[in-house]
Amino acid sequence: QIGAGVSLPGVVAARCGARVILSDSEELPRCLQSCRSSCLSNRLPHVPVLGLTWGRVSPELLSLAPVDIILGSDVFFDPKDFEDILTTVYFLLEKNPHAQFWTTYQVRSADWSIEALLYKWNLRSTHVPLHSFGADREHLASSPLPGRHTIEMMIISLAQSEGT
Repeated sequence: QIGAGVSLPGVVAARCGARVILSDSEELPRCLQSCRSSCLSNRLPHVPVLGLTWGRVSPELLSLAPVDIILGSDVFFDPKDFEDILTTVYFLLEKNPHAQFWTTYQVRSADWSIEALLYKWNLRSTHVPLHSFGADREHLASSPLPGRHTIEMMIISLAQSEGT
């Protein structure tokens, strides 16, 4: 999980049996500690927590084990970070060509789009309708989201080149 924050999606995945690596910015040590605390609170002491900063190639990023799915819950929050996020995702997908980046986000402005960046980084997105898995209702799991908010989910992967 990139941009793990409180790491809920990663913790849920780990509790369901997935091998998980949690990451957030190396510049946010309190956030990384929050990830570690979430793991300990959920009896997951062996889940690695890495400091990975979007858009920056680091030894930690280079040495990551192969991944199948990259999770990102509401990482598209600030447009100034969009390209750095997709740069990191592109690097991980190039390293793991069959992997996918699963992300959810709250639509905050019609002016904010990643479409041009997806094209620039040779990535494609597939929209996942929330109703396809029953997540389009208010007060789902006692949460007010989506409520009056527009929540989107997409799966991002490497774009297929001609002839493949």
